[in-house]
Amino acid sequence: MSEQKKTGWFGRLKQGLSRSASALGEQIGALFTKRKLDAAALEELEETLIKADLGVSTAARIVKEIARERFDKEVSSEEIRTALADSVAAILRPVEKPLDLDAARPETGPCVILVVGVNGVGKTTTIGKIAQRAREAGKKVVLAAGDTFRAAAVEQLSIWSERTGAAIVKRETSADAAGLAFDALTQARETGADLLLIDTAGRLHNKADLMQELAKIVRVLKKQTPEAPHHVLLVLDATTGQNALNQVATFKEICAVSGLVVTKLDGTARGGVLVAIADKFSLPVHFIGVGETAADLQPFSAEGFARALAGLDTKE
Repeated sequence: MSEQKKTGWFGRLKQGLSRSASALGEQIGALFTKRKLDAAALEELEETLIKADLGVSTAARIVKEIARERFDKEVSSEEIRTALADSVAAILRPVEKPLDLDAARPETGPCVILVVGVNGVGKTTTIGKIAQRAREAGKKVVLAAGDTFRAAAVEQLSIWSERTGAAIVKRETSADAAGLAFDALTQARETGADLLLIDTAGRLHNKADLMQELAKIVRVLKKQTPEAPHHVLLVLDATTGQNALNQVATFKEICAVSGLVVTKLDGTARGGVLVAIADKFSLPVHFIGVGETAADLQPFSAEGFARALAGLDTKE
């Protein structure tokens, strides 16, 4: 049963990454039809990887790795794609880390997860999907609608609350987000919740205000639970390509980002940006999303992602 599930997820992942894989595969296929892996071919391969949003330094590193054993030998496109998958998997394995939802013991209160990211990346949906997974695992969950500037975000989280059976703490528009977070943690502790998921605003146009707001949220959480938040998850939209790297750098400056969730990999040919992010920042990637349903957000697999990106089937 678990093997069926795994195969089913890989199928969805491969389908989700098909635009990225197709763009890469077509160019690699055009490059390597009975051709030697000489300096010119390596240069073209590097350009192909950069176009696929793997980033300049990451592309150079992968090409150097591929050239080490194959330089000046005749290679097929299949060999190059397999070598690419192996190199990408090697970069991604260190960041393949499951999200620990048992980070807090019952006597110290719930595991507290602060979810950050710019508007439109899928923060609220990600929270709902994580809540659903936690509820299916038998956990008691509280949601905090901390993006108090967007009524739509509060409404969306309310729908997830109803759908998953998780409690929700929400306030009127423009209410103090830190005060809401404090109340949500109080409620979560008093009701014996296992998990508290806190949504936040993502208004990067005024970084100073956002930094101040997030710092205040963290301060009030620590008043109740010194270890909180146990996780600060940054949600990234893969369709933004290299701009996602700028978002990681910005949010690392604003708050202590502990891990990543990469969404909307099914809507882009720029899935390679995840490799660039992993290579540059070495932050754990906990989940990736390739669709709208809760089942389309799954724990990150370095091997699965690398092979899907290269357009290959999963290893037996």
